[in-house]
Amino acid sequence: MTSLYKLAVVVGLGTIIIIGGDRTRLWASAAGEQVKATVDQVMEVLRDPKLQGTSKNTERREKLRQILLPRFDFAEMGKRALGNNWNRYPEKQQEFVAAFKQLLEESYADQIQAANGDKVVYLNERTDKNYSEVDTKVISSKGEETPMTYKLHSVDSDWKVYDIVVENVSIVNNYRSQFNRILSNASLDELIKRIKEKRFEKSS
Repeated sequence: MTSLYKLAVVVGLGTIIIIGGDRTRLWASAAGEQVKATVDQVMEVLRDPKLQGTSKNTERREKLRQILLPRFDFAEMGKRALGNNWNRYPEKQQEFVAAFKQLLEESYADQIQAANGDKVVYLNERTDKNYSEVDTKVISSKGEETPMTYKLHSVDSDWKVYDIVVENVSIVNNYRSQFNRILSNASLDELIKRIKEKRFEKSS
């Protein structure tokens, strides 16, 4: 779960540092600009004095949802997480994506709110037609460094995250491995049930 926890940290970050001498070149692509804008908005919420304290948890979390959810393509993430099993269950795809989206939301909401104080360094960006990768490095308050790469694709003139690679481990691939183990001897209905109950990781 360490890598999955760090997925939350990458979008709930502290001070933004741009490095590399050519800032214009680094942010020439809309993908990188949109990633940075999303992180900036998250930090505004986390640092807003009007949203501090446990009594503001619900309001703060809702504001974070409004910022973060539009940046992710949960349907694409769900499709990739199911891999070859996606086309086997066309009638269940929407139900699976809804459960998967809820899992991601609930799993990382608290961690995102607790990530204030970390720093993210933007390192590089690669764009090829409708796909882009934004390399970053997260520096914790203790000085620990974690490389992370956002993978995005173009959707209706916007850029959406469909995977995040944490220390060379793909979040989507991580889930796919777990889901494939379950689907080798269980139905998609059973997988969806386990996702909703957050007990799929206990499967062998």
